[in-house]
Amino acid sequence: MKWRGRRGSRNIEDRRRSSVRSGGGIGLVGVLVILGLGYFLGIDVTPLLQDGGGGSVQQGSVELTEADTKAGEFVSVTLADTEEVWAEVFPRQVGARYRPATLVLYKGVTQSPCGGASGATGPFYCPADRKVYLDTGFFTTMQQRMGAGGDFAAAYVVAHEVAHHVQNEVGILGEANKIRSQVSQAESNAISVRIELQADCYSGIWARAADEKFGTLERGDIAEAMNAAKQIGDDTLQRNAGRVPQPHTFTHGTSEQRQRWFVRGYETGDMQACDTFGARNL
Repeated sequence: MKWRGRRGSRNIEDRRRSSVRSGGGIGLVGVLVILGLGYFLGIDVTPLLQDGGGGSVQQGSVELTEADTKAGEFVSVTLADTEEVWAEVFPRQVGARYRPATLVLYKGVTQSPCGGASGATGPFYCPADRKVYLDTGFFTTMQQRMGAGGDFAAAYVVAHEVAHHVQNEVGILGEANKIRSQVSQAESNAISVRIELQADCYSGIWARAADEKFGTLERGDIAEAMNAAKQIGDDTLQRNAGRVPQPHTFTHGTSEQRQRWFVRGYETGDMQACDTFGARNL
């Protein structure tokens, strides 16, 4: 992915130098177990990281490494690309002006109106404050523990979370979440899958438009995104966690579904083609 030397976004809120970290008590192995539980089961385990094993919560200055600095620059450029792409797509396809999201960078643990943010929760979008929350350490997790490395795989993650902001701007996300709060857990999960697959499709729209506008893509980039979509499919995550896939618990979609909806967005560039809520078969 060609990104170096390009404009970064002004909508970055960098909290990394004053992030909250848990100290003592858990140990490295314990932290990895807790992170795995949080990611694979879809629960917020921030309290466990903060208080587990009699440990303490520490807040203070955090030194940024060279890798941290590079990751921050990469995310800033990728976010800027999403802003320019959706600023053009929105008026043309939605008939409205696009209002960009803010992206919060942090290390360790931070807070949001949607709850605690940590490496265990993974990147997420909070509609309450219209912000994306991202610990760039997740990129290392993707590469080393999930087999989903590559800069375009990381860009896909950023684009996916921004896509939730796009859904929020259109009004889809609020309506879907309202319905989710009124139905059974299984029905809520099914709606969540449609939300996530649409975000994958919107990510594909971004990838196509970014390449056309900036010449972003290099050989192998789409394969990186497709591999990332595969590795974070619910069925693959559950198998890798030693569990038999249980479709009624899926919240993001299978690997095949996530790949297919990304491709649909990439091939069509059309938001209407991403109507997962009107699709009979996902």
